[in-house]
Amino acid sequence: MRRLIAFPCDGDTLIGSLDEAAGAIGLLIVSGGNEIRAGAHRGMAALAATLASEGVPVFRYDRRGIGDSGGVNRQFLEARDDLIAACAAFRTHTPHLTRIVAFGNCDAATTIAIHGRDAGIERAMLANPWTVARADELPPPAAIRAHYAARLRDPATWRRMIRGGVSFPKLLRGLRRISLPKPQTDTLANDVLAAIARWGADVTIMLAARDATAIAYADAARRAGIAPRTITIPTASHSFARSADAAALTAAIRDLVTACE
Repeated sequence: MRRLIAFPCDGDTLIGSLDEAAGAIGLLIVSGGNEIRAGAHRGMAALAATLASEGVPVFRYDRRGIGDSGGVNRQFLEARDDLIAACAAFRTHTPHLTRIVAFGNCDAATTIAIHGRDAGIERAMLANPWTVARADELPPPAAIRAHYAARLRDPATWRRMIRGGVSFPKLLRGLRRISLPKPQTDTLANDVLAAIARWGADVTIMLAARDATAIAYADAARRAGIAPRTITIPTASHSFARSADAAALTAAIRDLVTACE
């Protein structure tokens, strides 16, 4: 059964969805960006229903200023109190829980990485963690490099260039972006990677192989010398929207829950 839960957070009222089940290990799903708790294409709602049917209680919520929740949207780096409040509500309304594991995609993964331990989360799956302080509308340099490397290996690209089908202004902007010196420090990336490292064996990374955010994370992790357990799905879908992607995501989260039993 799915029911709506209202719970407090620093004077505001947040709304969550609880998919009830008898299992003692609960899954908390944290939405990324400004998505509501249903997720892109209602993917998180579908994921919750599937896992609950297999005995896993699942809780999703809208953070402050998003969807049905009140308050001001403070964005992902200021969502610590929302995360703590959601875990408390999950425990209150599912009293047989013994542990909570969490899943988040993109900046929700970053929220969990940095603040999840404070909320009492025991294990985490972080999909395409957000590590880039975006300065413009272009993708991260690592993603641009990967994009052009793949394009230049494709004979169709050269045929399009000969026929004038390539946007040279866009090409030059991308090349200029990747030719700029790398900053000596990237505070967000450093903070996220350090937080992930502190989870040790309790974290699993899931990457969409051709997604720009995933490529940027993988590049940052390589340069930082950290190598947590990582599952890579051969897709460009940031939200794992294809049926095969969704099945892989569900299987990985099922394994995460099983590992806590």
